[in-house]
Amino acid sequence: MPSSEDPSSGTTQLDDRPWEEMLRLAQEGTHVQLEEYVSHLSTTDQALALSRLDEEQEMQVLEAMNAADAAELISHLPEIEAARMLALLDSTTAAAIVHELPSDEQADLLGDLSDDQAEAILEELPQDEAEAARELSAYEDDEAGGMMVREMLRFNDQMLVRDVIQDLSEHGEDYSDIDVRYAYVCDAEDRLVGVLPMQNLLFVKRAEQLSDLMIRDPLSVQATASLDDLIELFDTHNYLAVPVVDELGKLQGIVHREAVQYEETRAAESDYLKSQGIVGGEELRTMPLWLRARRRLSWLSINVFLNIGAAAVIAYFQDTLQAVIALAVFLPIISDMSGCSGNQAVAVSMRELSLGLVRPTEMLRVWWQEVSVGLINGSALGILVAIVAVLFDGNPYLGIVVGIALFANTIVAVSIGGVVPLVLKRFGFDPAVASGPLLTTVTDMCGFFFVLGLATAMLSKLI
Repeated sequence: MPSSEDPSSGTTQLDDRPWEEMLRLAQEGTHVQLEEYVSHLSTTDQALALSRLDEEQEMQVLEAMNAADAAELISHLPEIEAARMLALLDSTTAAAIVHELPSDEQADLLGDLSDDQAEAILEELPQDEAEAARELSAYEDDEAGGMMVREMLRFNDQMLVRDVIQDLSEHGEDYSDIDVRYAYVCDAEDRLVGVLPMQNLLFVKRAEQLSDLMIRDPLSVQATASLDDLIELFDTHNYLAVPVVDELGKLQGIVHREAVQYEETRAAESDYLKSQGIVGGEELRTMPLWLRARRRLSWLSINVFLNIGAAAVIAYFQDTLQAVIALAVFLPIISDMSGCSGNQAVAVSMRELSLGLVRPTEMLRVWWQEVSVGLINGSALGILVAIVAVLFDGNPYLGIVVGIALFANTIVAVSIGGVVPLVLKRFGFDPAVASGPLLTTVTDMCGFFFVLGLATAMLSKLI
């Protein structure tokens, strides 16, 4: 149960319904009381409290806070949720909140709004800030340009140590939210030429020039560098951040290690949700009802037609199934076990695609590698389920039927699971969305066909 401090009494009290107190302070208290209450909540409880308010109440809370505190509050929310709340506000209020956010968060939120909403907010921002936000919004979230921040220490290589110290003294408040462990050094054309650990300034003469102190030719990335490239870079080098440059080598911003880790986690979560049929890779129950229903239904409706195929196989062999009712016990086992094997193959293909270890054109090589595993695992699983079938029914031919069926269906499942993600990627489809439904349906149909087809051929031995 979260604890909070009562702003009026100065005492601490337990509060298991923080949204009620948050709304009360927004309606009846001062903005100072509201901000103090919110600051005592954990980021999880802040998100919980906002999620329990309706849209009008959310507006009341955000409008009752000053822009900096409102920005701090929504920065802890999922981007799609923060963008939804910004869209509720008038453009002036929303722009004041956006102004308090780091440049990368500005770009992410504006990118999640409609073009009209984003443009209305941009028109309220200072011109240089609006132009920077437009530029960053043009990059994808999983590119270096979409993750970089403009806020950094940047100095000219001809500056002296005393100039840097004076600049830091005069603009200390502006630099308070910036990571000041490193400064980035540029030449007269704004091209990145060095990185300066700020601790180097402590032990040198003030007349020293930055060009003599900096680390020359630092590692940098292009603004279009992919998330996979950045993950590999930070895995290889123990950097806290890496500078981003354009094609001319001009410094554009920096990407922090934390930003890459965040995007990596978000990409993994998105792929998981897509594989479970959440179209778009993001859903919260605070999103509009019809949008949530439409997204889910678009995936479920396709599955209806795919599963009709599996049902048609059972219908075709219904006489065999009625004659040997014991087959019904093993149909779901064969379907489920084959599906598990196929999902393992899907997971490996998706991982290798994300790491760049396999190309979408290498389908034959991947197929053979999966079949090799399938031959071993299919044999082991087939023998195991055959033994269970004989013990269950006492008929060795039932064991032969289900054992061969599971062996064959395992080969089919790993073949599909390994190759389908590559095929989909090759033709520009999202493998995270389509691999699961295709795998499940085809393995079901093939599994039912193998079991019932073999049983039909050996019906006289099974009855």
